[in-house]
Amino acid sequence: MHNDLITENVLVGGCRIAGGAHGAGEPVVLLHGTPSSSLIWRKVAPRLVEAGYRVHVFDLLGFGLSERPQAPGVDTSISAQVAVLEKMLAHWKLERFHLVAHDIGGGIAQRFGVFHSDRLKSLTLIDVVSYDSYPSPRTRQQMEQGLEALIKAPDAAHRAHFRQWLLGAVHDKKHFAEGPLETYLDYISGPIGQGSLFQHQVRHYDPVHTLEIADRLSVLGRLPVQLIWGAEDAWQTPDWALRLHEAIPNSQLTILNDCGHFAPEDQPEAIAELILRLVERRSTATS
Repeated sequence: MHNDLITENVLVGGCRIAGGAHGAGEPVVLLHGTPSSSLIWRKVAPRLVEAGYRVHVFDLLGFGLSERPQAPGVDTSISAQVAVLEKMLAHWKLERFHLVAHDIGGGIAQRFGVFHSDRLKSLTLIDVVSYDSYPSPRTRQQMEQGLEALIKAPDAAHRAHFRQWLLGAVHDKKHFAEGPLETYLDYISGPIGQGSLFQHQVRHYDPVHTLEIADRLSVLGRLPVQLIWGAEDAWQTPDWALRLHEAIPNSQLTILNDCGHFAPEDQPEAIAELILRLVERRSTATS
């Protein structure tokens, strides 16, 4: 499956970032998570463009179609990806914008929002990591046992393992399997993808990045903030949504039925509508 949202490559700190901007109007930036890419927004972004917004996407450093640096010293953690976001914003010449984030993209968004709330017009957090909600007990055990065996696993075994892992992220498994599943797998498999998954993604599943700002989340209450969650999210259960909702004053919370962790795959129409409700209300209030 081709990712039509990616239309440009940008050098950020000497590394290539794949991105794209679509439409015209107020800017909306979409941040993906793990093990994912901007592909996850392919059914959400067009609806925002049709509604009159300019949508900006990019693949995080070490993810999707962006560069997978070989140098072991390159930091692709949640905190380091905030700097990548800032450089992409500079490239797009965006000072203030609406931010929408999923999974670890939500960890990036929380950090950016706490330190730069004046730059956000609104914030939408979809099935995001927070506090010490990650990694899962299973992934934590694998990390403690060492990632070397997983990095060197035969391609067929690797793909079989992560095919089941990815299927656990959606409610409609048949639709996902017949659609983008193999593309998601391709990004994290093969000679480059498999090692990169563990080097640039899994080894950075460290809750320190969200715990550091957990006691400052109330700052986000200055903004229009909404939380969108899949009722069947097994990766980041809805309990975390309730905790964030309580921590962020005046935030809105929507729980979507028939929806897993990859909510933009299961419920793209509902998510686009919820994003539009928030950004349009904000636009009306400030016009």
